[in-house]
Amino acid sequence: MEHHQDHARNEFLLNKMGFDPSMPGHEQSKEMILRQEPRTVRETGSGISLDRDKRLEIGLHLDEHLCAFNVALHQYTKHHWLTEGAESFGSLHHILDEHVDVTKKHIDQVGERVARLGVVPTAHPVTQHALSYIKHEPEGRYTMRDFLRNDLEHELKIQLMLRKTIDRAHEFKDFGTVQVLEEILLKREDLGYHLWSLLEDDSLVRGMNHFFEGGDDVASNRPLNPKLN
Repeated sequence: MEHHQDHARNEFLLNKMGFDPSMPGHEQSKEMILRQEPRTVRETGSGISLDRDKRLEIGLHLDEHLCAFNVALHQYTKHHWLTEGAESFGSLHHILDEHVDVTKKHIDQVGERVARLGVVPTAHPVTQHALSYIKHEPEGRYTMRDFLRNDLEHELKIQLMLRKTIDRAHEFKDFGTVQVLEEILLKREDLGYHLWSLLEDDSLVRGMNHFFEGGDDVASNRPLNPKLN
């Protein structure tokens, strides 16, 4: 299977602001009153004592996290639906359900912070995928290990990008965003640890047959993409 991740981009799309005719959901409606363009910031502030430019930059960072969490949510949901096998159908089904619930919470936390900074969050699902720094895997059913490996790579990339925003928010003394993202980062690390542990090479299902077949009892696995970080 061709690897699905776009690892080339480790920076935020700070130049993507306002209406873009190439983006779904950016068509203006003559039947509605437009109050603010997408991915722009309120000029007069929103009750938070940060300069306009700082609110805009952090808001655009957060909007990409919002987009990434929505991509992760859809992929986790797919994997939750398609769990199979002796070790997966029961316990893994519930673990992925937890990952779905946690990701929904993070979407709400980040979306709320984007709005409080005076920036318009991206909500169209196709546009979210276009802006996201993680990409959904191809359609189809693959092995459970492939599913989990794809999810793990998402979590590692999310952690990397969250740290970049936390560092930038510290520079701006935007401690509100720091508090929100540090809490989220700790939980994303927890989700990554879940996935890493599930992918460890030991397994009860292989049992003695694997030993007698001479497979030296180590499960093969594709390596993490070296460009991930």
